[in-house]
Amino acid sequence: MDSATATSVETDTGTAALRRVGAVNGTNGKAANSDEQTNGEKKTFTFKKYRHVTAVHSESRPSTLSHDARATPSFLGFRNLMVIVLVVGNLRLVIENMQKYGNLICITCHDFRRKDVILGFLLYILVPCHLFIAYSFEWYAAKQARISRAQSISKGGSTSPTEDQQAKFESKWRSIRTAHLFNATLALAVHSWVVYFHIFHPLIGTITELHVIIVYMKVVSYALTNRDLRHAYLHPVKGELALLPELYAQCPYPQNITMTNLIYFWWAPTLVYQPVYPRTDNIRWIFVLKRLGEVVCLSVFIWFCSAQYAAPVLWNSLDKINHLDLISIVERLLKLSTISLIIWLAGFFALFQSALNALAEVMRFGDRSFYDDWWNSAGLGDYWRLWNKPVYQFMKRHIFSPLIGRGWNMRLASIAVFFVSAVLHELLVGIPTKNIIGVAFMGMLVQIPLIWVTRIFERMQGPNGRLIGNCIFWVSFTVLGQPFAALVYFYAWQAKYGSVAKKMASNQPSVALG
Repeated sequence: MDSATATSVETDTGTAALRRVGAVNGTNGKAANSDEQTNGEKKTFTFKKYRHVTAVHSESRPSTLSHDARATPSFLGFRNLMVIVLVVGNLRLVIENMQKYGNLICITCHDFRRKDVILGFLLYILVPCHLFIAYSFEWYAAKQARISRAQSISKGGSTSPTEDQQAKFESKWRSIRTAHLFNATLALAVHSWVVYFHIFHPLIGTITELHVIIVYMKVVSYALTNRDLRHAYLHPVKGELALLPELYAQCPYPQNITMTNLIYFWWAPTLVYQPVYPRTDNIRWIFVLKRLGEVVCLSVFIWFCSAQYAAPVLWNSLDKINHLDLISIVERLLKLSTISLIIWLAGFFALFQSALNALAEVMRFGDRSFYDDWWNSAGLGDYWRLWNKPVYQFMKRHIFSPLIGRGWNMRLASIAVFFVSAVLHELLVGIPTKNIIGVAFMGMLVQIPLIWVTRIFERMQGPNGRLIGNCIFWVSFTVLGQPFAALVYFYAWQAKYGSVAKKMASNQPSVALG
């Protein structure tokens, strides 16, 4: 039977069937997909005829990945593919390194000297003492504030603060500020000196230096916040108290100057002091155990990747850097970029998602927005605002906003913020590695022009601008940033203490003593 006859038969049969159904349902054989209202319910009759004439192209539609697509598709599958490719690719290199160099994972191979462990433990205990010293300053200031407030009320002062009162407050604040600054600077200077000259192992030194920097920032926040709270407490008539957040009314100044309040701030996963924080109702210990399990697993993973993959790449780069073989250095840089990215992402998840959430759960700390979706950053400015929110909040609250309030423009205030951050980064990296060479410092300052460049793409209309800005962010982050810094500091360490230092010493001509 040819196609014409087949079509004719299908048509007749289909029409007859349609008429029969129409006669039964009173539809007079209307469309094949007809609706009937029976007892308030809508029934749909679907006929399986005319399969070859279905209108597949019935409307104008863009491709799924086009910019004018009606809805943004999910890239979950691509994310899974990316993870699989990264794992498989780097696993192959790990196996290759094991075949070449053998098993490089060894605890006893690390030079954990007894002196380093003892000093690191002692510093970890002594560093928080500076927080308690800051508490003693604030306790004295709160005592004086109570006396001043009582005197002001007894005199019936209704125009507080007067010029004399304001001058007296500023005079006392200068003394308290000097004491706080000396305390915080002493903590940073003394502990950094001990780490630099007396703790040899970089890992122990890094943990200790990070701890002292955290305490330094907490001391600064504790002093500056209580300064504003004290000013509002002494001058309530001018409406200073009304400017404070409503949350602070649960623990008004000076009731917050207690040892319990300070200890909570010491352990809270934040760098910004508040008299009161949002709290959860209870502690979910199963949640804590899960997060701690993630920290342990990710730490083992980072250790494995560092020892079995990153270490051989770094070691093989020393000779290239020593001879300034630029092509080979770039090749090493690109090879190191993948594993450094994996290690960094694992470290990020272990710290910000697992460790801080576990600590927040134990402390019943309610605000757990430790980061936002920094991976979608349209530029470097977005990244620094989103990836490490505890530091960002500290910098904005205690440096950027006060400078703007003093009349600085946003560009100069941003430069000041990045300068402070650059100093802290150089201390965190340079002190433990015994190489204050300015790479971390300059790496942070270079972010300023990169932020200005990517801001142009952030403001572009359409998705192309954000796409270009995100690509610039990832390239600067994965290729030009961390791998380069790792290579430079590893070479500097080896030049000072390792194989490069021995090779340089052996290449020096001997001098005859006559």
